[in-house]
Amino acid sequence: MAILSEIPRRRPTPEARAALAGALADVSYEVLPMARTEDKVLDHVPATVPLTVTTTEARGLRPTVDLAVALTGRGYRAAPHLAARLVRDEAQLVDLVAELQAGGVDSVFVIGGDAAEPAGEFPDALALLTTLERIGHPFSSVGIGGYPEGHGAIADAQIEQALESKAPHATHVLTQLCFDPAATLAWARRVHASGVHLPIRVGIPGAVRRQKLVRISAGLGLGQSARFLAKQQSLLWRFFLPGGYRPDPLVDRLTPAIAEAGNGLAGFHVFTFNDLAGTEAWRQERLARLSADPS
Repeated sequence: MAILSEIPRRRPTPEARAALAGALADVSYEVLPMARTEDKVLDHVPATVPLTVTTTEARGLRPTVDLAVALTGRGYRAAPHLAARLVRDEAQLVDLVAELQAGGVDSVFVIGGDAAEPAGEFPDALALLTTLERIGHPFSSVGIGGYPEGHGAIADAQIEQALESKAPHATHVLTQLCFDPAATLAWARRVHASGVHLPIRVGIPGAVRRQKLVRISAGLGLGQSARFLAKQQSLLWRFFLPGGYRPDPLVDRLTPAIAEAGNGLAGFHVFTFNDLAGTEAWRQERLARLSADPS
């Protein structure tokens, strides 16, 4: 497994620093639909930060849709994860779209989902995306997933082909977590070279305390947590270091690539694990440091 030290850390150029400042000012956050998530967002996250709301197999789509609508009503741009394998049929999809539109939601993030068996007629994200277009969805922003390190259950060639097929139906890509910046950059260049020129937001962890991760894992349920950690093999030991995890080394090594052409990298999508206070404090600290030292 590649490690961060394989890319040497060097002082970023003024252009790269400007790109990083722009990316940190324009991050998006991912939140989990749990009991106090709305309150935590209101307490700690500026309304200028776009949000995505995850879907868990155990809880289904309802908490995700409800939270996305609630946060939209509070002035946020909140995109629910629409997990294709949890949607029964076109009729349910039509109802979901109508509910989201009535609630002012104008963005969605479409994934296949990890349910072992589809609930109905949508086995993957592409099937849901094409049906959304056919029924005339109102969303101005449609995200799809990217997998810089592959997917544990799907062959790399199949993943790459799926991304090319989904791209015409989307406006941007959000990647899964990847702790290897070299792998992320190599993947992004391959994606760009294949003709997929959508902007890519790189998935990074927020500043997450290990106690928070333990509580979140318990709330997700053992099966859901186990599947997540199985896909993120390098995650567990990093987050359970004393004091938790800070994304600075990863962000610093990705900084030069944000300023480069030919890879589509457009910024960061932060997996907060609902540690919103710590993550937003970290972001503001980094922005303040960049502002204080613009050279």
